[in-house]
Amino acid sequence: MTYTIGIWLWIIGFPALFLAGYRRFGDWMPFGTPMWLAGFPALAMLSWTTYCRFFWPKLHPPTWNAPSYTVVCWLYCSSYNVLWSNLAYLIAFVGVAATVLAVRRRHVAGYILLGFGVFALPLGLPAVYEGYRRITKTHGEVRP
Repeated sequence: MTYTIGIWLWIIGFPALFLAGYRRFGDWMPFGTPMWLAGFPALAMLSWTTYCRFFWPKLHPPTWNAPSYTVVCWLYCSSYNVLWSNLAYLIAFVGVAATVLAVRRRHVAGYILLGFGVFALPLGLPAVYEGYRRITKTHGEVRP
């Protein structure tokens, strides 16, 4: 029971590391805000998806309390159906694309960041924050 509580507290709290890195280093790092809030979570998702799919020792039968950084990863770890792993890769690549668009300051970046963040929850929480911030900032501008 303590393993389950500990692993899920770690998983829920892990996105706070990206938010803390953004608060501390986001301003002086090149491409700081998009990298800390979307790029690094997307890279973490890519690396963990690869690890889980190819190197994680598969328990038989699959267990519901395997460490999972997103809902899609949890679906993979609890079934070992590669469809969920492929979907995790797709979501991670959307996060990379959202980061590139955010760095280039494209108008649509906020929506894609928000989409990536929602589909990558709880790991995508920083991207939800950045996407929401960009969308509300864009809509709040008064144009002549």
